[in-house]
Amino acid sequence: MPADTSPVLRHVVLFAFKNEAPSEAVDAIVAAFAALPAAIPGIAAYESGTNVSPEGLNDGLTHCFTLTFAAAEDRDAYLNHPEHQRFVGMLGTCLERAVVVDYWVR
Repeated sequence: MPADTSPVLRHVVLFAFKNEAPSEAVDAIVAAFAALPAAIPGIAAYESGTNVSPEGLNDGLTHCFTLTFAAAEDRDAYLNHPEHQRFVGMLGTCLERAVVVDYWVR
């Protein structure tokens, strides 16, 4: 990272959906996640996509979401924000498991 650039915090979320989860419900979850940056201040950037790796090492994780924050306080506010909490409440019947990793970009 160039010396004149402030470090940023990445929040990476990986989802594995249940086999029986309806595709419409999965699509609704993906759309709801994509709507969070407009609803929650402090999210500097958002990306998402589905696994396309040919290596076969995804261990059932199919969807990746990456949020960028300028500060840990922004990430913490996101985690506690009512819209994020509402989103988390949507996951119950469709989500098999989730993995979350946060890191400071170097």
